[in-house]
Amino acid sequence: MPSPRFADRPAQPSEHGTVDALISQTRRLRGDVDAVRRDAVLDEDDPRNRWQRALCDLAVHQLDDLGAHLGQLKNGLPDDLPTTPGAAYGGAPAPARASAGSLLSRVGSAEWNLLTDEVSWSEELFRIFGRTEESGPMSLDELPSMVFAEDQSLLQAMVTDCLIDGKPIDGEFRIVRTDGRVRTLHMMGEPVLDQDGCTASMWAVLRDVSELRRSERAVRESRDSLQRRRHVERTERRVAVELQEAVLPPWRGSLSFAHGGPGAPLDVAGHYLPAASTGLIGGDWYDALALPDGDALLTVGDLTGHGVSATSSMAMLLGALRGMAVAGIRPAALMGHLNQLLETSVQPALGSAMCCRYDPARQTLSWAQAGHPAPLLFRDGTGRALARPDGVLLGATAAASYEEAEIRLLPGDLLVLHTDGLTRGHDGDDSGTQRLLALAPRLAAARDAQDCVRSVVAEFGEAPRDDDACVMVVRVGR
Repeated sequence: MPSPRFADRPAQPSEHGTVDALISQTRRLRGDVDAVRRDAVLDEDDPRNRWQRALCDLAVHQLDDLGAHLGQLKNGLPDDLPTTPGAAYGGAPAPARASAGSLLSRVGSAEWNLLTDEVSWSEELFRIFGRTEESGPMSLDELPSMVFAEDQSLLQAMVTDCLIDGKPIDGEFRIVRTDGRVRTLHMMGEPVLDQDGCTASMWAVLRDVSELRRSERAVRESRDSLQRRRHVERTERRVAVELQEAVLPPWRGSLSFAHGGPGAPLDVAGHYLPAASTGLIGGDWYDALALPDGDALLTVGDLTGHGVSATSSMAMLLGALRGMAVAGIRPAALMGHLNQLLETSVQPALGSAMCCRYDPARQTLSWAQAGHPAPLLFRDGTGRALARPDGVLLGATAAASYEEAEIRLLPGDLLVLHTDGLTRGHDGDDSGTQRLLALAPRLAAARDAQDCVRSVVAEFGEAPRDDDACVMVVRVGR
């Protein structure tokens, strides 16, 4: 900022065409930003939305400032602005006139004459401080009375450095206006020296930056809130992943049941597919467990929700399911007990599940389901969905009852058990199930259950998916 001391140097005229073009560009940009701000969905519960809105508000304030400065550059110096240091002794330099309430009305100027004790304020500065012109301008000794107690030492240091050491003023402080409103002012100024090099007066331009600082503070706070939320989400995801890995079957690749025993053995493989859109871990599970009587437990399920709450509820449910299956409870009765468990849980949730019990000696599969997709049976190169026994979602009602179905499996048969996140479509669309059934030739040619899982993952794993999913393939040995 040039000092009045050097006001006798002629200013270089601006090219009005260039300035007009800059003003037009600033107005267009300001309108575009304001349109984005108006069209933004304001969700106060979403830190990201609050941060985006705060950035738009800050950009609008800064573009308003830029437009005002360009307007001053276009209009040039006002006619009543002092042009020499001598004239400045009788009055302070003032910015261009502006209507009350405009951005330019938030910029005022002042000069404190140390030789005559005269003080000169612009009309805008009276408005900034909330004072009437009749009450007169404030001296440097009176000024701290309106300044926040915490900022008084800062103002005193800036003024002292300017008057004693000749340092320019550039700092901010807060004032309490006569109407009780708190404003933040940015003060810039320099000393005016006499012919002997002594400080004769001090001039300053004060700008009300309250709205700008409020916008900047809103950006910082919303950004910090967003960062905290992301940190919480990362932590929850890590905990959910660790919990899921601790609960889901530890085996990788194929798992064999009843080899060397009576009847047809099973070859089992499973895979978990995370949600592509959210990256959050859900409550999906799959499990296969050899039971004490030689049977095999096969189960898949899905609890609503994501994150730690969903995985912790899944861990509780899967632990209960394993314990009841080991105790010999049949699938239909087991579903009823799981429903009561969810109904009385501290963290209520809804879930779908399927529980199968395979008897290798009789080669029969007994199964029950709770609002879950039926197993797909592939036999002789074709596939079909098994008829579902009755069963509502777990946690939906306390008086639910579940039916049990039984089917005889043949050597070479293949079962695909999955959660609905794998094949879910829109409005009852079953194209996902049809795509899965269309894999029959590839599944028939696979070497083992793990190869079958790879084929399913290759078909469905790359597609964008709003929910996580599990798939488990069970092949009956020959």
